[in-house]
Amino acid sequence: MKIKLSNCFLLALVINLLITSNVQAQAPLQVKKGILERNFGKKIFVYADTSKSFGIKEALKEKNFVQATTSVPNLGVSDKSYWLRFPVVNISGNTDVMLQLQLPTIDFVDFYLVNDKSEVVSVEHTGDRLKYSSRKFDNPIYSFKFGMKPSEPYQVFLNIRGGEQLQAPLILGNTETFIPEFKSSFLIFGFYMGVVSVMFIYNLFLYVSTKDKSYLYYIIYIFVISLTQANFQGYAFKFVWPNNLWMSTYAVYILSSLAAMTAIEFMKQFLHTAYYVPKLHRLLNIFYIPYILALVAAFSGYLNTGYQTIQVTAVLAAVYMLIIAFRVYALGYNPAKFFLLAWSVFLIGVCIFVLKDYNILPYNTFTYNMMPFGSALEVTLLSFALADKINTFKKEKEESQAEALRVIVENEKLVREQNVVLEIKVKERTEELELVLTNLKEAQSQLVDSEKMAGLGQLTAGIAHEINNPINFVTSNIKPLELDILDLDTVIKMYEDLDPEADLRPQIEKIESFKKQIDLVFVREEIKSLLSGIGEGARRTAEIIRSLKNFSRLDENDTKPVDLNEGIASTLVLVKNTFPDHLQVVKEFAELPLVECLPGKINQVFMNLITNAVHAIKSKEPKDNEGVLSIKTWQEGDNVKISIKDSGTGMPDEVKQKIFEPFFTTKDVGEGTGLGLSIVFRIIENHNGNIDVITKLNQGTEFIITLPINSK
Repeated sequence: MKIKLSNCFLLALVINLLITSNVQAQAPLQVKKGILERNFGKKIFVYADTSKSFGIKEALKEKNFVQATTSVPNLGVSDKSYWLRFPVVNISGNTDVMLQLQLPTIDFVDFYLVNDKSEVVSVEHTGDRLKYSSRKFDNPIYSFKFGMKPSEPYQVFLNIRGGEQLQAPLILGNTETFIPEFKSSFLIFGFYMGVVSVMFIYNLFLYVSTKDKSYLYYIIYIFVISLTQANFQGYAFKFVWPNNLWMSTYAVYILSSLAAMTAIEFMKQFLHTAYYVPKLHRLLNIFYIPYILALVAAFSGYLNTGYQTIQVTAVLAAVYMLIIAFRVYALGYNPAKFFLLAWSVFLIGVCIFVLKDYNILPYNTFTYNMMPFGSALEVTLLSFALADKINTFKKEKEESQAEALRVIVENEKLVREQNVVLEIKVKERTEELELVLTNLKEAQSQLVDSEKMAGLGQLTAGIAHEINNPINFVTSNIKPLELDILDLDTVIKMYEDLDPEADLRPQIEKIESFKKQIDLVFVREEIKSLLSGIGEGARRTAEIIRSLKNFSRLDENDTKPVDLNEGIASTLVLVKNTFPDHLQVVKEFAELPLVECLPGKINQVFMNLITNAVHAIKSKEPKDNEGVLSIKTWQEGDNVKISIKDSGTGMPDEVKQKIFEPFFTTKDVGEGTGLGLSIVFRIIENHNGNIDVITKLNQGTEFIITLPINSK
């Protein structure tokens, strides 16, 4: 056993020596004039510092560096601190050298340049991505500018760590060689921001014009996705939230989650998922949970867990959204094809970007900028889709109008055909029912006439009483008015008899004496007062006649639009003489639409109910208590309601059940026929309405009439 262990130890030692000798034999990276060395990952050696306590001294002594096998070292998502080392020699003839690490989202980078004597000749402690002031070269991407003596061997050490995907895409060359590189990166990002800015303003204008929520969610999505790309490219750290360590640390988690959630909300609005795929629509809300959990994990310090959760959720959500778009398009919603195209383009860009992260595709300007390129193309295509939505709405409206016109024509044809059939059937049925109908009409006429005759005397007496007062007022003013006019006539005649040839003074004095005798000023005022009284009497008489005409509607035997408030007011005028002195009438008339009805019949309903209410108030003991008659009107949907409520005697339940039966009455003999409420019920029924009764003994009764606005 000891021999075997000894052999294993010797084998490991040999392998270690071979690796060490291989490392030492590695050819150094050369800085050449006018040439940028890109993605030289296979010349880089990597060491993972799990303790995160290594300094440059420990790194120089460390023998366990492992050579990278890819052109861009991919360190994955880890909370470790990584040391990168590679040999380099300057043969460009220019001492100014620059090293660029093209991954702005790395949280921490330190740079060391070591000569062949293991002495640190240049160091740059950037600390974190916020400290632009400590950088020798002002650029969103980590850029380290240093001097190298020509042809002397050096080693470069980089210490990096971060909470997101860690890669080391490095570029090395003379400083002046980097100028075109900077210009191209700024130009690409500037083009991207120009595109999204134009799309943002364009869709904002459409939202203001149409108030469509799809545009609102889309402009929010554009804003968030542009911030996300600016964060990935390193520009947000400097221009959006400069010197904000908290935001710089958590921006990638916040913006990635917000971008995904706003994309989901936009898709819901644009594709109408709640209508087309309600089950899939509800499942979309599940994706909010892992995003929220990822944010909680990140804020709690578990950055790697949060980032990996966001990555996995993003993949699942993107695929699920693509499935929903296919499903909606298959159901016939044409704008879904634009979403499919735009989303597919964006996913292709994301896939290329991710494949580059895993070294499946080469790391270059195209693959690095594929995500913003795909995002810009997606934003543009979706803007075209939203613009096309307006044309879709217009087309759908035209098709709807054409379909409505076709349906109208078909309905007219169908109605004409049905009318012919109905006319034949009606004629046949009419002949069969004529005799029965005649008998029913005669019976109904007799009942109605009996009730009308029963109330005719009361109504006539009330009208005579109401008209008598203004007529008496007029007649009593006629005699005084006649005397005053005779006095004025005498004065006028005296002026007419003046003899201009005789002395006028005595004649004028005689006239003045007569004017004082009759008190001409008083005569004038009295004439005005008498005429005003006669006018008031005539106005009151005209009002009573108008109310009577409005109530009777003798000239209106067909349904017509009627103002029910006017009918109630006219009825109150006609039955006012029956009101006791202590009665208080409360009217709450709402603004009502005109109701299609038989106005004379409806006024008869009002009169019967108001008369019954007044009778109930008069019958309540003690007699001198103030009674209240409340009449209220209001509209509910396609119906109007009229409430007639009294504070009278009320009625027990057994009476309430019978009040609409013919010939049932609670009045004394000779005071009623028992047909009033029966006729009320029939009239309301014929108008396709109903009447409800709410009553309580000794507290009063309320009748609530419900009439359709169009009783036909």
